[in-house]
Amino acid sequence: LAIVKRIVERHGGRVWAEAAHAIGQGGGTRLPVEGPAEIAEVAVQLNRTLDALTEREGQLRALSATLEQRVAERTAALERANAELESFSYSVSHDLRAPLRALNGYASILAAEEGGKLSPEGRAHLERIARNAVRMGELIDDLLQFSRVGRDELRREKVELAELARTQAAESREGYPAARVTIGPLPTVSADAAMLRQVFANLVGNALKFSSRRSDPHVEIGAVVREGQQAIYVRDNGEGFDMRYAGKLFGVFQRMHKESEFPGTGVGLAIVKRIVERHGGRVWAEAAPGAGAAFYFTLP
Repeated sequence: LAIVKRIVERHGGRVWAEAAHAIGQGGGTRLPVEGPAEIAEVAVQLNRTLDALTEREGQLRALSATLEQRVAERTAALERANAELESFSYSVSHDLRAPLRALNGYASILAAEEGGKLSPEGRAHLERIARNAVRMGELIDDLLQFSRVGRDELRREKVELAELARTQAAESREGYPAARVTIGPLPTVSADAAMLRQVFANLVGNALKFSSRRSDPHVEIGAVVREGQQAIYVRDNGEGFDMRYAGKLFGVFQRMHKESEFPGTGVGLAIVKRIVERHGGRVWAEAAPGAGAAFYFTLP
């Protein structure tokens, strides 16, 4: 367009020069087809180009509007589906509590009043009923917690992660007196303190549990820069796991080890993932069988 501008200015076509400049800036001004033949031809060609650009711009705008509408519709549908799923989980969990309490209660009464009349095998069956009722209660509690994490309002505030980690580590360590827990420097973040407490409770609790069979169980909490972003980590020297199955880690009721080896419901890491993602961060793990595991999360 600079060349065109010089041509039309040389022939006194100030209007054309301004029109050519307007086209270069994305305007819709058309050039008058007049003057010498070569100038008229330039005007014709530029007008054709402008027509094509205008048509293409209209198509792009229409396509953009269509895509935006589709994205909005898909987002709304996904939000509705998530809300329905959370509502369903919450309702089911509450509805299951009543029969579960009855089952556990009758098992306790039967053991207390009729236990002496039962054979050893019968008492073992009764104990198994009570034990599984307790486990079902734990599953329901964790499912309710998972549902609440998605439903509760996110309340951001200034959170000293070091203090939060120390408090949670002290509580979690009560069941593991032999474990060492070291906490390095941690940042201050803007986040929901109650939700982050759940994150540390699950990650530190898992680290203590899976390192409990070591002669010197050790859990380390700290921060490191990964891909230009600060990440918080909880690392242990425990059982670890095969990274081929890392994709299962953060799913509900997904477990890497047998319950007979390490008890748990398989919901904790799903809660961690949901909380971190609600804060706009991400979570991942690194591990090797028998060499411990490290869990990282970011908080933008």
